[in-house]
Amino acid sequence: MIKRCLSAFLLCLTVANPTAFANIPQEVPIGGILRDATLQGLNGPSRKLSAFRGRPLIINVWASWCGPCREEMASLERLVWRDQGRYFAIIGISTDDDANQAKGLLKNANATISHFIDTDLQMENMLGASRLPLTVLVDANGRVLEKVYGARQWDGADALRLIDDTFHLRPQPP
Repeated sequence: MIKRCLSAFLLCLTVANPTAFANIPQEVPIGGILRDATLQGLNGPSRKLSAFRGRPLIINVWASWCGPCREEMASLERLVWRDQGRYFAIIGISTDDDANQAKGLLKNANATISHFIDTDLQMENMLGASRLPLTVLVDANGRVLEKVYGARQWDGADALRLIDDTFHLRPQPP
């Protein structure tokens, strides 16, 4: 009953004011190019998303209240310190409402990866973070190559194979 009422309300709102949802940025699908955005720094300076162009990028979307997000953070830290870390960059995007909560988690985790907070849902909407954690693999030109929902051990064999295959880091046979 509540779902029907909510659906009816949203339908009425959309019909009455069709521009109400027009300003919500659309999700960039696999194969699409990420739009530029200013990322507000949590454990470092703010940066433009375009500043990461030129080499592949792994974007991890998380929240401090998300248990699986916290569990996979250590594996992302280990991944960046591997030799392969020089071939791509890794950043984190917090969807927390309270930047202090996110900063507290990063401090406790001794995070060295650059993390940013998405206070206006710009990155969450652009990346399609309907579930957390979300990890997005992006090529050097800003094209979304892969989206992985759910926690992974990013320094484990399966994840390393996915990264190598997606970014074509392994030498291809002749």
